[in-house]
Amino acid sequence: MAQTPAWRNFKRAEHLAVATAALIYAGAVLYAFDHLPLPKAQIALRTLAFPAIYLLLSLALPLALGRLRKPLTRYVWTSFQAGFGQTALSILGGLTFPAGAGAFMYWQIASARPGSPYPAGVFSAYAAGIGILAAQAALVRVLERDPEVRAQIEA
Repeated sequence: MAQTPAWRNFKRAEHLAVATAALIYAGAVLYAFDHLPLPKAQIALRTLAFPAIYLLLSLALPLALGRLRKPLTRYVWTSFQAGFGQTALSILGGLTFPAGAGAFMYWQIASARPGSPYPAGVFSAYAAGIGILAAQAALVRVLERDPEVRAQIEA
């Protein structure tokens, strides 16, 4: 199926957002292993194992539950109609949130001191955000199968 350039750019922007957020997260995990004053096993649990649960739930639930899938699918479609991911400026604007949240995560790691509260919440929250971004990227494929949408995105 031949798609409009706008739709192809939108799909790329959705996938770019997931990839960017995942790379920022991976960098933060590596940074945590170098800077957090905890045993490596605890760092692995708090940066990888526990956040993986949040990532999987935030990815699977919107795709599996119609009550969550429908509004998120509508949001993805209206994002396309509003022009997200179709210009360099909108793509850069869309990447500022994951970058800002990533900067906050790095700041939390750098601020951790022995005996201070550990920044475990930022890892779980960021992982959940990656899951939602991945669900949105998956819903792009769902939209492509909708006959009404297909009529608008085919060249």
